[in-house]
Amino acid sequence: MGNPSYSPPWFLKNGLAMTLYATFWIPRFWEETITFSKLSYQDKIFIGANGVPIFAWMAIPENPKGTIIGTYGITGDLDNQWFLKLLGRKAYAQGYAVILFDWRGHGKTALLSPTLTSDGIYEGQDFVHIAAQAKAMGCPPNFWFTGYSLGGQLTLWGAKVAESLAPELGLAETDIGGCAVICPSLESQRSLSYLNSYPLGKRLDKGITKNLKKLAWLIHKHHPDFIDIEAIKRANSIWKFDEEFIIKSLGFLSVEAYYKATSPLYFLPHLQKKTLIIYAEDDPLFDPTIVPELKTVCQNNSAIDLILTRYGGHVAHISNKSCQKLAQDPDIWWAWNRVFEWIKQNETATLKTTVIV
Repeated sequence: MGNPSYSPPWFLKNGLAMTLYATFWIPRFWEETITFSKLSYQDKIFIGANGVPIFAWMAIPENPKGTIIGTYGITGDLDNQWFLKLLGRKAYAQGYAVILFDWRGHGKTALLSPTLTSDGIYEGQDFVHIAAQAKAMGCPPNFWFTGYSLGGQLTLWGAKVAESLAPELGLAETDIGGCAVICPSLESQRSLSYLNSYPLGKRLDKGITKNLKKLAWLIHKHHPDFIDIEAIKRANSIWKFDEEFIIKSLGFLSVEAYYKATSPLYFLPHLQKKTLIIYAEDDPLFDPTIVPELKTVCQNNSAIDLILTRYGGHVAHISNKSCQKLAQDPDIWWAWNRVFEWIKQNETATLKTTVIV
């Protein structure tokens, strides 16, 4: 792929600092960092796996050359996910049709259906269902699935099920080009244990849980017979939320079994669709012992291209000026720029795993 090396501003050479900067500071002025105009999306409702309605935004430029389908991480929604909106503007400006969607239990999809998340089991199928229906609406192949954080996990599930599901839904074998993910969740149990092993990580868990409870209350408001109020009160951690709301509906006997079944690290060796994983060694949300396993898996699977960086934090990878110049990037958004570079090259070529230090 010929990826340029990544380097952040000097004050962001720390995974936690980068993550906090991207979470609390950059959202105030991210639009000033790009030159692309705000998109005018059409509201669409797609029908996902098992007939679940999925709310989405869609924008199609003149003569689109392909379609980007993307979603976000845990507890988000289309209205507040600026990093996903950034993807949409970049994709549209480069000639791609764009579909961004609220996944199960989130945003307006939660208003349409009380169905909760499955951490990829059904969301992966939703990606393929959306692609099949979008094709009929004028969105052309190739379809490229994208996501970040937990949304990256869902995206990897999309790549996993695409081989078998796409033909059943009337898609050609080559219609789905592949997937590209940034800082995906790869092993839930280990990362949650790691997150709760240090004080700030525990605060992050509590913050995420607070937002999960807001989602549960939202679903209860619109589907009062589906959510147990007492269960909302008991859900005082991410783990407990999954125990109270998720595992029983999916037939799992324990949270441990659910996490093992849904974590992408265990199916990556068998992935066949072209896949790009961008991952930072200093990501403060994920267990660092995952990194060597990820490297080994990707080196042994030619379908996966890994860009592993020393710095970058969680869903950030903000670059400094010299890095932008070296990469010939138009802005600070190094990871998204690599995604589009990869997509363009993969329209005609197969790439090798790249490790950047």
